[in-house]
Amino acid sequence: MHATDKAAKPLGFWMCTSLIVGNMIGMGIFMLPAALAPYGRNAFAGWAITVIGCLFIAHVFARLARAMPEEDGPYGYCRRAFGNGVAFFTMWCYWVSIWVTNAALAIGIVGYLSTLLPGLSAHPALAPLAAMGLVWFFVLVSLRGALASGRVQLASAALKLLPMGAIVLLGVWIYATNDAAYAANLPATPFTLDGTAAAGTIALFAMLGVECAALPATKVHAPERTIPRATIAGTLIAAAVYVSVCAIPLLLLPQQELAASNAPFVDLFRRYWDTGSGNWLALAVIISGLGALNGWTMLAGEVTASMAAHGIFPALLKTPNRHGAPFWSLLLMGVLASAMIAMNYSRTLAEGFTFLTLVVTAASMPLYLVGGAAVFKLHRRGVLSRGAALSISAVMTCVFSLWAFYGMGREAFWWGMALGAVSLPVFWLARWRQKSLLARAAAGNTPPAAAPP
Repeated sequence: MHATDKAAKPLGFWMCTSLIVGNMIGMGIFMLPAALAPYGRNAFAGWAITVIGCLFIAHVFARLARAMPEEDGPYGYCRRAFGNGVAFFTMWCYWVSIWVTNAALAIGIVGYLSTLLPGLSAHPALAPLAAMGLVWFFVLVSLRGALASGRVQLASAALKLLPMGAIVLLGVWIYATNDAAYAANLPATPFTLDGTAAAGTIALFAMLGVECAALPATKVHAPERTIPRATIAGTLIAAAVYVSVCAIPLLLLPQQELAASNAPFVDLFRRYWDTGSGNWLALAVIISGLGALNGWTMLAGEVTASMAAHGIFPALLKTPNRHGAPFWSLLLMGVLASAMIAMNYSRTLAEGFTFLTLVVTAASMPLYLVGGAAVFKLHRRGVLSRGAALSISAVMTCVFSLWAFYGMGREAFWWGMALGAVSLPVFWLARWRQKSLLARAAAGNTPPAAAPP
């Protein structure tokens, strides 16, 4: 790879894989045991369905990336299949989910940070200010360019596997020395369809990110080969980690205690090991969360700039700084995430995190649903070859997306739809503005503009 290619497209296989692993294994796995505790045994069935569903989604997006490497990620896939209107609504919802994700990650990090710095809980304003500070710190990192963010992501992806290994080793040690501990606190909540669907939808937040390698496609070297490989590899790694880790606190901690915890794995170590080990684990979890916040911040800027490049957002948002980072897009993401943090600190840390995860899931589902449907549309147009395996994955992606809508509950569903509905006047305004610019350009008054959305 020439030096100029490396500078223009710095993200290779390992950086893309670490982007997926880093974004999927962020704060979700460390906070979700508390969110899932009220559902008891339904959490295990929900996790199983969610992991399988995300593997289908990963297969779909890997094939879409291979078939259309020239497109700049999911927006291009949706537009090729269904036109600008559907693509706009889909990516608007996904765009909303990204900056809400950043707010949820920052809240989760502060939840674990408060176990090391109890003073954060001493005053109501300190926790939200700390979360906002984290958001803006990684905005500054992303402003240094994709290569700087990619290096941070690669390092944090490796570091975040350490606490995962520690949790597994603790679980194995407890089983070897006191296997009765796994039966002592079994949750009594019975299996139900609604409980399994609700638990699976909450767990889905932790698995969001299978599409991450395709989002900065214009910054990926050899995207037709790199993105599919990284998508499958990253999803399999994340799924293996989740299966190994998440069941341990759900089985070992009392259900009510776990549901009220701000730092479930720290409580696990403090209960079965000692206080000091819990503090070290909290530090490792914080590093993991910081890596995820770094990755999602970079993607937030890239998605915003991509939508601006397609004429949806003002052209100012695609303007790069001297490091190639979308300056104004990143600043906008920081403002929106900070506003969401401020709005949700009237809830407890666990409640705020759980609510935001459901809103993020609601806003992400249109992308997965449309992506699954796009396989059939693009096959009919001759853009994508479709075998039996891809057909099954596409159908199951659509089914899984509808199942997630059912499981998220009314409040989160309507919040997601309300945030998505805001896209309609924005779309009409953008289309009117672009048509006006094209008309003026045709009259010789201004240079030609981008095609209207």
